[in-house]
Amino acid sequence: METGSTSASSAQGIEESLDALLDRARRSQSPLPQQLSSLVAAFTPSHPPPSHTKAYLVLSTLCQTVRSSASEKSQQEDAATESLACIFQPLIASRLSETKDSDIIAGVSFLYALFQVDRQSASYIFQDEGFVDLLSTLIISPSPPLSLAVARLFAQASGHKTCRAVFPTEAVTWLRSQSRQAGDQAIRAAGILALIKLSRGTASDSSNLVKTSSLGNVERQDEEFAAQLMEMIAGNTDARTFVNDAVEGLTYLSVAPPIKQSLADTAVLKTLFTLVQKRTKSTGLHDHATVLYGVLAITANICTYKPRLSQEERQVAKLHKLAQGGKQSDSQADEELSHPLDADIHVQTRCRTAIDSGILGVLAVVAGAESAASRDLVGRIYLSLVEDKGNRGRVLQGGGVKNLSRTIKSYPSPPDSLPSEALVPIQALAKLAITSSPIQVFGPNEGNMMDAVRPLSQLVLHPSASTLQQFEGMMALTNLASHSPICAAKVASFPNLLNRVELLLLDDHTLVRRASSELICNLIAGSDEVFARYGGKEGNGQSNTSKIQLLIAMSDVEDLPTRLAASGALAMLTSTPGACRAVFELQRERHRAFSVIGRLIDPSVQIGDAEGECEATPVKGDPGLVHRGVVCVRNILSVERSLSHAELVEEVERAGLFRVFSKLLNGDLGSYDSTILQSAAEAAKMLADVSTRVTRD
Repeated sequence: METGSTSASSAQGIEESLDALLDRARRSQSPLPQQLSSLVAAFTPSHPPPSHTKAYLVLSTLCQTVRSSASEKSQQEDAATESLACIFQPLIASRLSETKDSDIIAGVSFLYALFQVDRQSASYIFQDEGFVDLLSTLIISPSPPLSLAVARLFAQASGHKTCRAVFPTEAVTWLRSQSRQAGDQAIRAAGILALIKLSRGTASDSSNLVKTSSLGNVERQDEEFAAQLMEMIAGNTDARTFVNDAVEGLTYLSVAPPIKQSLADTAVLKTLFTLVQKRTKSTGLHDHATVLYGVLAITANICTYKPRLSQEERQVAKLHKLAQGGKQSDSQADEELSHPLDADIHVQTRCRTAIDSGILGVLAVVAGAESAASRDLVGRIYLSLVEDKGNRGRVLQGGGVKNLSRTIKSYPSPPDSLPSEALVPIQALAKLAITSSPIQVFGPNEGNMMDAVRPLSQLVLHPSASTLQQFEGMMALTNLASHSPICAAKVASFPNLLNRVELLLLDDHTLVRRASSELICNLIAGSDEVFARYGGKEGNGQSNTSKIQLLIAMSDVEDLPTRLAASGALAMLTSTPGACRAVFELQRERHRAFSVIGRLIDPSVQIGDAEGECEATPVKGDPGLVHRGVVCVRNILSVERSLSHAELVEEVERAGLFRVFSKLLNGDLGSYDSTILQSAAEAAKMLADVSTRVTRD
């Protein structure tokens, strides 16, 4: 009883010292020796997790305070690192020189924590002369808790180049022996993790010296390590801490295509996913960050598609490699990118396996995580999953839109900007919004659709957005704008969006031009503001004319969907007298507008030197284009009283519209439904009436 009381009193004293140290650190006051001693003791594994959490907070605050103070004094970063080392090194060294295992473990555990909080000062201490030799004396200890603490410290240090340079050979030998023993799973996992990080780091450090013949040995070793770690995780039935190290090891290994394939197993993934859900239920999302991040990183690695580089991007990559001296690691990376197991068909299969294994449930748990790294991984995973259209329905059913919205909103950003990392989950949201109706994607609540307008618009406007992201953002907005006038008005009113979309009408990429044309068409149909902007109301004559001229030009491109969208917008606009007069003025000036409209009906109409003439062989047009062309002509002729009759007939004859309508009604251009033919008959009668009046006058 007395021992328990003493322990409780000691724990309470450490808590009080941590509070006092945190207060002094926030006020930029120097820490007291007793407070620093309590900070070191707080990281001992025997203390409860809440104590560790507070200790990490205090250590992080103290390190930030020292670095901020050095920055205010215009000192170099190295000076701040040395200052921190001067504070912590004596504390660690004195603990390692003790005879009690508990004191030594406290010192080792503190340096382990320092690597996670301030790697520069931790590496500085690790490299100090004699320190590694002192650590090496600890590997002969028969104490499992001490061996575990040392193995974990080596695993942390092996992730940093400066520490690997002083890594003792006997430590590597000891780690190998620990990785093979079966008695203590925790030490075994820590040893394997250290060896994995050493292997990866050493290959990177001496990349231009790596021999191709050694790569096979590394791959075999990685496969062995992966199998051992998967077996350990599968056999884990409680919350033993070695799972953190095992998952972290698999995270490093999962970048290799063969390991990706072996991990993409339903049994393995279910075990990993259950691990995350089990821990978050009992401990909260902020705990066990290594497991959470590791599971997400493993999933992202096995589901990520091979980068699709343009020719220009390939050339830039080659130049970048040449600038780095053409290191072998670069060519090795190229080989991995072109590995057969990274082909799209294999990635699609792995994504489906992940969905079957329950990844959607994991993403629902961690969406909106405070950790920036975990948040980015959630976006990457969703984007990979929805790349395959066959998965999108299941993602929607699994709450994908809600979880993506939470993830997007969790990115901290000023009102008028967005971090580039947020583009990934927004692109995933855009892919979902493209392939289904807005009600299926966002539900019947129109407010959810309105909320989606902002991120999707930012996807189009962001300076870091790729061409594909802009295209998909516009397609998603097009779908939203088609839902209701309210949604269309919301899209149209987003600052600077319409200007950017109009600029993208002139983009070199066909699909981008198509998406911008379709979005403008839907906005003209649904938004009074955009309808007026494009000539649907009187006033701003020159501006209206230029926009209608652009639509006429887009109605004559090769891409059929683009022509349908642009000519559809033109047909809607010509329902107003102002737009009709603008089209007529363009015809008078350039003698082209009527020919473009005529070619919508009859593809054989020639434009240019042979304007108004037709090819000898009749060509059947697209019914949608024919209908749009007929409506445009009928609308223009319906306001002929405000136009010069003589000039109108002259321009109609110049464009060959009499001949076009004659061929259409005679069936020379193929058969069309009664709606088109009825409108064509009305337009032909109007043409005849105007021509008769001119002849009579």
